[in-house]
Amino acid sequence: MQELSYAMVTPYSMRKSRTGGIVARLISRTGLDVVAGRMFAPGAELVKRYAETIVTETESRHRATQELIREYVRRNFTGKINGQRPRVLFLVFRGEDAVSKVHRTVGHIVNERTSGETIRDTFGDYIADETGKVTYFEPGVLTAIQPDQVERDLKLWAEFSDTDGGILEKVIEYPAGTKVEKTLVLIKPDNFKFPNLRPGGVIEVFSRTGLYIIGFKVHRMSVAQAEEFYGPVLRVLEEKLGTEKGRGAWGDIVEFMSGGRPSQIASAQKGEPGTEKCIAIVYQGEDAVQKIREVLGPTDPSKAPPGSIRKEFGQTIMINAAHASDSIENAQREMKIVQVDENNFKPLIDEFYRQK
Repeated sequence: MQELSYAMVTPYSMRKSRTGGIVARLISRTGLDVVAGRMFAPGAELVKRYAETIVTETESRHRATQELIREYVRRNFTGKINGQRPRVLFLVFRGEDAVSKVHRTVGHIVNERTSGETIRDTFGDYIADETGKVTYFEPGVLTAIQPDQVERDLKLWAEFSDTDGGILEKVIEYPAGTKVEKTLVLIKPDNFKFPNLRPGGVIEVFSRTGLYIIGFKVHRMSVAQAEEFYGPVLRVLEEKLGTEKGRGAWGDIVEFMSGGRPSQIASAQKGEPGTEKCIAIVYQGEDAVQKIREVLGPTDPSKAPPGSIRKEFGQTIMINAAHASDSIENAQREMKIVQVDENNFKPLIDEFYRQK
């Protein structure tokens, strides 16, 4: 049966740049389709209501863990830590038996399981003293273990997705005089042909920039959006290859990103979401545009330096893993085209449970 499930990357995992590794495991090990994602800076009311729902188990051992998680949420999801408001990445997955698959991949967090098999084995911590008292606890990722709990949590976070989620412009404090920029990254459709490590791997490499993820959206680019997004490329290709070949190469790019060829799609259908999926991520920090571009590498993967994203994950000039804005102005233009601030998180959840 088709289900929705979720995984929340905790504020600590976000600060420690563990997001890529966690996303890689969630996608590749569950085999599920990641259908939505949204950044949250949870407010007091959301944290209060979410924390109140966490403890559900009657078996003492699992209940004790849930009580630790409840206190963790109350303590770590609000306030400020080192000048930052807590950021939470909320990911939604869809597929057969999604709830149990996400739960198995996330795993339990108890001190006798430290094999590295699950996300919490690798990215979580559960440290107890000789009396059994827990002295340090970090779950790494949060999820729910029953479909009714997942539905309750998804509806709760969807309710707050406009007020507490979106592009988190003002959650990071920077030293005076810092040249703070925002830039856009698109993890391209070639990373989503089947569930694999690549989307998380791309995020993992970008993490070495030291920049902050402040926006996250699963996006299906329409043909119209792809035409506008790659409009400046058309002129370059026509000058380089001639009008006919240049337009053909441009059509290949639009089709790769949206799933539809401009010449074969009726104008009335060009604005509809495409068949290809990408992830749009907004990074913020000092000299963000340049730092992201350096890690991305040149358009041609064969010319990209070792360790760059396009060397590691790219195949051809078009199938090259990711796109990154090349200027502040283009970042603003491109973010507007793909509507990075659009809340497609809540409608997806509302529609799924309406049809159940």
